[in-house]
Amino acid sequence: MIDINDCIGKAQEKMDMAVMYLEEALAHIRAGKANPRILDGIKVDSYGSLVPLNNVAAITTPDAKSITIKPWDKTMFRVIEKAIIGSDLGIMPENNGEIIRLGIPPLTEERRKQLAKQSKSEGETAKISVRNARREGIDALKKGLKEGLPEDTEKDAEARLQKVHDKYVKKIEKMLAEKEKEIMTV
Repeated sequence: MIDINDCIGKAQEKMDMAVMYLEEALAHIRAGKANPRILDGIKVDSYGSLVPLNNVAAITTPDAKSITIKPWDKTMFRVIEKAIIGSDLGIMPENNGEIIRLGIPPLTEERRKQLAKQSKSEGETAKISVRNARREGIDALKKGLKEGLPEDTEKDAEARLQKVHDKYVKKIEKMLAEKEKEIMTV
């Protein structure tokens, strides 16, 4: 016999993972303000292995328009600069021998719209994952129906699953609205 709470719990866990994915994806979308997380995807060659940039340097945001990177090892300056230039960040690093500074340029209207579109695309991917989790949960409940689960219990569980789904979709919509507002704010 199928455990309804276990079935809903598994679906909810998958929905949580979709929301966490979206949070991570939205954090990497630059919104005009300096955010050290835009550097998370950049890997540098440190002693023969590729490591995240934050493993070889201290990354700070002294103000809303710049990010500073202070390598722990002076030999890493060239490697870090090369990694930033080679990334899809589109920002030219400035090196003064002590720190590497990234000036965050203001976004153009066209670029803001492009980033908002990218955010929506990431949100849609997360929504699809949430819908798939709901569908898998409903399929498991239907299978339980064949194994002897009472029909009214199955319908109640489906309704609970739908409520969980709706809650997660609302959460995703809210996250997207906040990100779009952040991107469009000049």
